[in-house]
Amino acid sequence: MRSGDDAVVYGLGQMGAVFAHGLLRSGARVVPVTRSLDPGDVAVTTPRPAMVVVAVGEAELGPVLRTMPAPWRDRLVLLQNELLPRTWEAHAIDALTVAVAWFEKKRDTGVRVLVTTPVAGPVAGDVVRALDEAGVDAEVVDDTRLPFELVAKNLYILTTNLAGLEVGGTVGALWEAHRPLAERVAADVLSLQEAMLGERLDRLALLEKMARVIAADPEHRCMGRSAPARLSRALEQAREHGVNVPALRALEARR
Repeated sequence: MRSGDDAVVYGLGQMGAVFAHGLLRSGARVVPVTRSLDPGDVAVTTPRPAMVVVAVGEAELGPVLRTMPAPWRDRLVLLQNELLPRTWEAHAIDALTVAVAWFEKKRDTGVRVLVTTPVAGPVAGDVVRALDEAGVDAEVVDDTRLPFELVAKNLYILTTNLAGLEVGGTVGALWEAHRPLAERVAADVLSLQEAMLGERLDRLALLEKMARVIAADPEHRCMGRSAPARLSRALEQAREHGVNVPALRALEARR
């Protein structure tokens, strides 16, 4: 990406603001798309941006991808939780960049980095440079590494959220005081992720990465507001793919 190139940021919440800040510092001309704007109208005046960072929440991602203006569909950057290739393939999108975001930004606080954010895809280098400008540690990874990195993020989010429905507390306390529960939930999550991905992964390496992330921020709360919806979604996905998830069913039965 050259200085002065257009970069669309679709959604200007906390994460979108981080990307917009980094892109501006990288020399890009940031074109925002907010709820009050019709992206089709924006695409008329900005038809070929260097990238389109889709920074909407995961619940909004499907509708946004369905209505994405055609000129932008081959230059998307995704960063949501619970991503897998099937997420974008369902919308006939096969070339895009993904940032597996291991940082967070809350209102009135700075950026908090847990571990390095891997980025894969056609504009990965530009994304990494922008994140570096925003104070986020990121690295370019090969496309073949992306499935592992996506599942690692999903494993952390789902295991801590879903086990947190039963024990609450922090991720550090979950891992130290409730390890058997966490490992049972993690095993179900990995079975489901492998079924949706269509391939087997190195489970030991994935669990080791989850442990590193937990150690990086042990005081992070386990259960967010979206945890019940995540459990319902995981159980529906398990039924769809015929995956046995006894730990997740037990969590649902005890709620």
